[in-house]
Amino acid sequence: MFRFAQPRPRRRPSLTPMIDVVFLLLVFFMLVAQYGREDSMALAAGGAPGAWQGPPRLVTVTPGALALNGQVIAPEALAAALAPLMDGPEDPVVLRGTDGATLQDLVRVTEALRDAGLMRLIVVE
Repeated sequence: MFRFAQPRPRRRPSLTPMIDVVFLLLVFFMLVAQYGREDSMALAAGGAPGAWQGPPRLVTVTPGALALNGQVIAPEALAAALAPLMDGPEDPVVLRGTDGATLQDLVRVTEALRDAGLMRLIVVE
């Protein structure tokens, strides 16, 4: 008759290699992540630390047009229309997207204002 070897007890799989892989992925993503990029958009949080200074500077981004303080304006004239409302490039400008406006529309306006030298752009919902 056949003689089979004694069945060995089953070994439980080791979790150490999986933990090592997860740790390496964590380190990788932490190193790759970009924290505090200067050209990123600032998200407005309720209750800013300082009081608002100067006239309102609200740019509303709609799917086909822009509005500055409720008045429709051409995109190329936005920076020139903001100039009399500002003391300097560090004055805040609030950007608000409406329903239907895409993120690309908002990015185009942000890039145009950054190219015009405006430093503080605040994006609100």
